[in-house]
Amino acid sequence: MRMKEGELQPPTKGNLLNKESQNMLPELYSGEELGMDALAQVKFFTPDSNWTWYASEFDGEDIFFGLVSGFEVELGYFSLSEMQAVRGPWGLPIERDLHFEPQTLKELMKKHKRDRQG
Repeated sequence: MRMKEGELQPPTKGNLLNKESQNMLPELYSGEELGMDALAQVKFFTPDSNWTWYASEFDGEDIFFGLVSGFEVELGYFSLSEMQAVRGPWGLPIERDLHFEPQTLKELMKKHKRDRQG
Protein backbone atom coordinates (compact mmCIF):
# COMPACT_ATOMS: atom_id res chain seq x y z
CA MET A 1 0.00 0.00 0.00
CA ARG A 2 1.40 3.38 -0.98
CA MET A 3 1.58 6.24 1.54
CA LYS A 4 -0.37 9.37 0.61
CA GLU A 5 1.35 12.74 0.76
CA GLY A 6 1.21 14.16 4.28
CA GLU A 7 0.69 10.77 5.97
CA LEU A 8 3.10 9.85 8.72
CA GLN A 9 5.32 6.91 7.99
CA PRO A 10 5.33 4.20 10.65
CA PRO A 11 8.39 4.37 12.93
CA THR A 12 10.27 1.46 11.36
CA LYS A 13 13.54 0.84 9.51
CA GLY A 14 15.38 4.12 8.80
CA ASN A 15 13.06 6.21 10.97
CA LEU A 16 12.98 3.74 13.86
CA LEU A 17 14.62 6.33 16.11
CA ASN A 18 13.64 9.92 15.38
CA LYS A 19 15.52 12.97 16.72
CA GLU A 20 12.91 13.65 19.41
CA SER A 21 13.22 10.12 20.81
CA GLN A 22 17.00 10.21 20.51
CA ASN A 23 17.15 13.49 22.44
CA MET A 24 15.15 11.95 25.33
CA LEU A 25 17.78 9.25 25.87
CA PRO A 26 20.66 9.97 28.26
CA GLU A 27 24.21 9.15 27.22
CA LEU A 28 25.32 5.54 27.55
CA TYR A 29 26.58 4.74 31.09
CA SER A 30 25.18 8.00 32.51
CA GLY A 31 22.45 6.24 34.50
CA GLU A 32 24.55 3.59 36.23
CA GLU A 33 24.01 5.15 39.65
CA LEU A 34 20.24 4.98 39.13
CA GLY A 35 20.28 1.23 38.52
CA MET A 36 16.79 -0.17 38.12
CA ASP A 37 15.29 3.26 38.88
CA ALA A 38 16.54 4.57 35.52
CA LEU A 39 13.74 5.53 33.15
CA ALA A 40 13.14 3.66 29.92
CA GLN A 41 12.40 6.49 27.52
CA VAL A 42 11.74 4.61 24.27
CA LYS A 43 10.01 1.30 23.54
CA PHE A 44 10.55 -0.88 20.46
CA PHE A 45 8.57 -4.03 19.65
CA THR A 46 7.95 -6.67 17.03
CA PRO A 47 4.31 -6.60 15.94
CA ASP A 48 4.44 -10.28 14.98
CA SER A 49 6.13 -11.75 18.08
CA ASN A 50 6.51 -11.08 21.79
CA TRP A 51 9.90 -9.32 21.76
CA THR A 52 10.14 -5.84 23.32
CA TRP A 53 13.12 -3.53 23.88
CA TYR A 54 13.09 -0.58 26.29
CA ALA A 55 15.92 1.93 25.85
CA SER A 56 17.11 3.88 28.87
CA GLU A 57 20.47 5.07 27.43
CA PHE A 58 21.97 5.57 23.98
CA ASP A 59 25.51 6.14 22.71
CA GLY A 60 24.21 8.56 20.06
CA GLU A 61 25.13 6.25 17.19
CA ASP A 62 24.08 2.62 17.49
CA ILE A 63 24.13 1.09 20.99
CA PHE A 64 21.32 1.22 23.55
CA PHE A 65 21.18 -0.01 27.12
CA GLY A 66 17.90 -1.06 28.65
CA LEU A 67 15.50 -3.90 29.30
CA VAL A 68 14.85 -6.63 26.76
CA SER A 69 11.88 -8.96 26.99
CA GLY A 70 12.38 -11.86 24.60
CA PHE A 71 13.36 -15.39 25.53
CA GLU A 72 14.20 -13.93 28.96
CA VAL A 73 13.52 -10.62 30.69
CA GLU A 74 16.94 -9.05 31.22
CA LEU A 75 19.01 -5.90 31.18
CA GLY A 76 21.48 -5.52 28.36
CA TYR A 77 22.82 -3.76 25.31
CA PHE A 78 21.16 -3.80 21.90
CA SER A 79 21.89 -2.27 18.53
CA LEU A 80 19.83 0.16 16.45
CA SER A 81 21.35 -1.15 13.21
CA GLU A 82 20.42 -4.73 14.08
CA MET A 83 16.87 -3.72 15.00
CA GLN A 84 16.55 -1.90 11.67
CA ALA A 85 17.68 -5.04 9.80
CA VAL A 86 15.84 -7.81 11.65
CA ARG A 87 12.33 -9.03 10.82
CA GLY A 88 9.84 -10.97 12.92
CA PRO A 89 8.51 -14.41 11.99
CA TRP A 90 5.98 -12.95 9.52
CA GLY A 91 8.54 -10.61 7.99
CA LEU A 92 7.40 -7.46 9.81
CA PRO A 93 10.02 -4.92 10.93
CA ILE A 94 10.53 -3.75 14.49
CA GLU A 95 8.57 -0.60 15.34
CA ARG A 96 8.85 2.21 17.88
CA ASP A 97 5.84 2.57 20.18
CA LEU A 98 4.46 6.08 19.61
CA HIS A 99 2.30 5.94 22.75
CA PHE A 100 4.85 4.69 25.28
CA GLU A 101 5.11 6.67 28.51
CA PRO A 102 8.50 6.46 30.29
CA GLN A 103 8.67 3.96 33.16
CA THR A 104 11.44 2.70 35.39
CA LEU A 105 13.32 -0.43 34.40
CA LYS A 106 12.18 -1.93 37.71
CA GLU A 107 8.48 -1.39 36.87
CA LEU A 108 8.90 -2.84 33.40
CA MET A 109 10.82 -5.88 34.63
CA LYS A 110 8.12 -6.62 37.22
CA LYS A 111 5.39 -6.27 34.60
CA HIS A 112 7.03 -8.59 32.08
CA LYS A 113 7.91 -11.22 34.68
CA ARG A 114 4.36 -11.09 36.07
CA ASP A 115 2.91 -11.43 32.54
CA ARG A 116 5.02 -14.56 31.96
CA GLN A 117 3.68 -16.20 35.12
CA GLY A 118 0.19 -15.90 33.69
